[in-house]
Amino acid sequence: ATHYVDAGNCYKKADPNEAVNCLTKAIEIYADMGRFTIAAKHHITIAEIYETEIVDIDRAIANYEQAADYYKGEESNSSANKCLLKVAQYAGQLEQYPKAIEIYEQVAMSAMDNQLLRYSAKDHFFRAALCHMCQDIQDAGTAVAKYEEMFPAFADSREYKLLKTLLQALEDQNVDAYTDAVRDYDSISRLDQWYTTMLLRVKKTIEGDVDLR
Repeated sequence: ATHYVDAGNCYKKADPNEAVNCLTKAIEIYADMGRFTIAAKHHITIAEIYETEIVDIDRAIANYEQAADYYKGEESNSSANKCLLKVAQYAGQLEQYPKAIEIYEQVAMSAMDNQLLRYSAKDHFFRAALCHMCQDIQDAGTAVAKYEEMFPAFADSREYKLLKTLLQALEDQNVDAYTDAVRDYDSISRLDQWYTTMLLRVKKTIEGDVDLR
């Protein structure tokens, strides 16, 4: 198994597909040995190869999901959640909103129960709400109210205030109010590419653009 891993690492740049083959063989051996944490780590490596070298996002997602399953089996919930967040990120980008929402809500609830991770729950609820907004505005309003009830601290966050402003702008069909709210938030907390993509998709619904891709 170790030699397969070494071979896979050597192949990464020269022949990514062969790197995947070697690492897959290593994973099979580690899984047979019951060493699922190591197997999970190599699934993550394969996912990263699919992300950067081969560029096959569906296979990257599948490997992140398998890694998450192995981590869960070993009760390494924090590591499992990191993998699931990668899956949710891609699911949102691929417009698989129900899948993304389910994961973000699940990870947020897990964070709420952990004193060290509680602060991150608002970010996961924020992402879930944006996926709701891309899918259905009415559902988004219901979801934001639900998140506030589940996690009262969410109501004090800048993310919650932005969501409320955006929902009002959508209801009023006011594209300027929507744009201003996003700009104001971004001036203090920089929005990454994922957030920008989601927010632009929602904005297009105000502008009457049926095709949200």
